[in-house]
Amino acid sequence: MPDIQQIGPAPISPLAVEEFVRMRDGVRLATDVYLPGGDASPGDTILIRLPYDKSGEYTFIPLIAEYFMARGYRVVAQDVRGKFRSEGETLLFVNEAYDGYDTIDWIVNQRWSNGRVAMWGDSYYGYTQWAAVSSRHPALRAIAPRVTGTRLGEPVHRSADAAVTPVEWAVTYLYAVTYFHAQDAYFWDLDWTTRPFSAQVEAFFAEAGGRSISYDQWYPRAVHLRRFPAGHPFDAPPVPTLQTIGWWDNCAPLSWADVADLEARPAWAANHWLRIESMDHESYYLSDPPEHRGLERTEQQLRDELPRMLEPTLEFFEVFVRGNGRPGDIPRVAWNLAGTEGMRTAEAWPPPGARPRILVATAAGSLAAESRDAATEVTWTHDPSDPVPSSAGNAFAFLQERPDEAPIGDRADVLVFTSSPVARTIDLVGPVCASATVSSDGACMDVFVRLLDLAPDGTALRIARGQVHVVDASSPVEVEIDMGQLGYRLAEGHSLRVHISGSDAPEFIPLPGTGEEPWGAVGTQSNTHRITVGGADGLAVKVSVLEEEA
Repeated sequence: MPDIQQIGPAPISPLAVEEFVRMRDGVRLATDVYLPGGDASPGDTILIRLPYDKSGEYTFIPLIAEYFMARGYRVVAQDVRGKFRSEGETLLFVNEAYDGYDTIDWIVNQRWSNGRVAMWGDSYYGYTQWAAVSSRHPALRAIAPRVTGTRLGEPVHRSADAAVTPVEWAVTYLYAVTYFHAQDAYFWDLDWTTRPFSAQVEAFFAEAGGRSISYDQWYPRAVHLRRFPAGHPFDAPPVPTLQTIGWWDNCAPLSWADVADLEARPAWAANHWLRIESMDHESYYLSDPPEHRGLERTEQQLRDELPRMLEPTLEFFEVFVRGNGRPGDIPRVAWNLAGTEGMRTAEAWPPPGARPRILVATAAGSLAAESRDAATEVTWTHDPSDPVPSSAGNAFAFLQERPDEAPIGDRADVLVFTSSPVARTIDLVGPVCASATVSSDGACMDVFVRLLDLAPDGTALRIARGQVHVVDASSPVEVEIDMGQLGYRLAEGHSLRVHISGSDAPEFIPLPGTGEEPWGAVGTQSNTHRITVGGADGLAVKVSVLEEEA
């Protein structure tokens, strides 16, 4: 069993007073109250509900609270149920709706509250905002969820009639046995060379002296959790929402799924503002200086970075919480074209002028606007004992490492297709997808597609990706692979490159090759995968080009 690092709650910030807020079932949640200058007169409140320790270094909430207080906000930071200083059962997702309601209700009954509450936060503490919206508390005036989604952390639910499903993230299971094992956080490294992976989790439980309820609800058979017992948040009355997405956020597909759902509902679409930045899940940016990569942020760096993280939210809350200014003053979509400075604005996403452009793969390894090649099959191998490695050690902090993915293309088990260098700058703006016909001599297969910016010096930066699991790959299957959205400037002399592989481990659980489910499989077997290039059903990647600026 690997070493286990158990992390308990950090000391409470001297700027805060800790309260224990009673929920409707009697459970008390540890809650830090920050009052600007100790002023207990009524004012606007920003609520942050998170499972990562309201006083801990990882999310630096005391620094964020200090920043918000400088604008006169009261700040309430709370450990969610069952985490760190809070009482109750440690359980993912299902208690956040009513606990959010009860916490907001407690806030508006405090003498320092004027009855107006907003919420802010990333990832899980973006999810708790959506959960609170579903509870329909009338005091919730605005939310600012960042890098999150209403389906955050949901495992793959496979049905008997599904031909294609998503690929399972490893973090789905590991999150439940690290952050949501018990009140404290538990960090340990899974050995990806030793199967079954599920046995290592059982060894962890034996060492830790208890099980994770959340893990047992995910594995071996995932249940459908009742995340929103009061109804889905999008069925609730709309709350003004500033949604922030990162181009390199590994959770961005969840955010974009919510965008599609929100924009399909007229009342919500009228209350939805979108911000898209060149950042990853941990708020590292493409423009961060190279000397900051691979290093933990210092307190001063965090303070220096707070404006870019918090100022858009404060501008939004100024309008929708404090009533200063008009909603029309806030751009409906603010977005950064990666590789350029500043933010652009649009009335909708994608912006006007974005047009599709199709690149087709050839047997010679090129990407071109068209191909007259006859259809032919190209093969590659998936070896579970030597899977294609994930390019970043921490998928959530991709831009902290900003890995060069060109060497991955040198592997024999990765197919590579490259366009000619572009003669002039091209702005890739809008959706990206791939289509292909695939099969395998194995029972099933995973197909990973990565779109890269290949620089003249031979280095390659991943700019888009997608993946699917083919349930029955014994005969050819046509697949459509959503690769997300792009806002990226491809510089003159650069090329587009596509990598095709059968694994991306350990970010995604590698298939054993035997047809068994991958988390509990014991044996492994190499498979030969096939993809068609050329012809009507050959591999093609559809990008979107902003013609007005191309």
